[in-house]
Amino acid sequence: MFISKSMTSKVITTRPGATLLEARELLKTHKIRHLPVIGDDKRLLGIITDRDIRSALPAAFYRDDCPDPAGADYTQLTVGDVMTPDPTAISPQDTIEDALLQIQKMRVGAFPVVDDDGFLKGIISVRDLLRAFINVLGIEEPGTLLGILVEEKVGQLKKIVDAITEENISCGSILVSRHWEKDMRAVFAYLLTNSVSRVKRKLTDLGFELLDPMEWAMDRLPQHD
Repeated sequence: MFISKSMTSKVITTRPGATLLEARELLKTHKIRHLPVIGDDKRLLGIITDRDIRSALPAAFYRDDCPDPAGADYTQLTVGDVMTPDPTAISPQDTIEDALLQIQKMRVGAFPVVDDDGFLKGIISVRDLLRAFINVLGIEEPGTLLGILVEEKVGQLKKIVDAITEENISCGSILVSRHWEKDMRAVFAYLLTNSVSRVKRKLTDLGFELLDPMEWAMDRLPQHD
């Protein structure tokens, strides 16, 4: 799925000359955490977050007694003074998988989305990605998550799918994950039913080992650089 299908297109933005207090008010009013900063030509110049503003303003500005006891004129601080210039951005043609990997790598909560000419087209946040994956995985529908341990060889997934479809059960999604045991994979099938006893029995009769998804420990997976 492409970013263009999952991003927030109607982006709340700010300008470098806006004050931090104005930016803070935008974040508060729209209940967001990231503000792309654009120039007069609508090209992306930077990004500012609620954390940036909190780091720049004293705690007094987050109370009703706004004046700073030290007497410094923080009201003159602008977005341009604090923003991250030339932030990492992604393209509308990138995939949600690309965005997820980049967010994990960069340790950020959102990326601006720009075209090849640097014009802001949207923003993609962790919340947007979660919503996209919920849609892709079909887990908004009632069902049961089934975990199956399989050998890493051709034909295993087909056997699982055949066993499920023979019971007239629909799949919302099927995910295949690495397993900490060599030459093994963990398959997670989201079945759109709560009646799974027969398909479980069929899978065990075929020699598959069932996994408890609640006990699946991602931190036991092999670590790679």
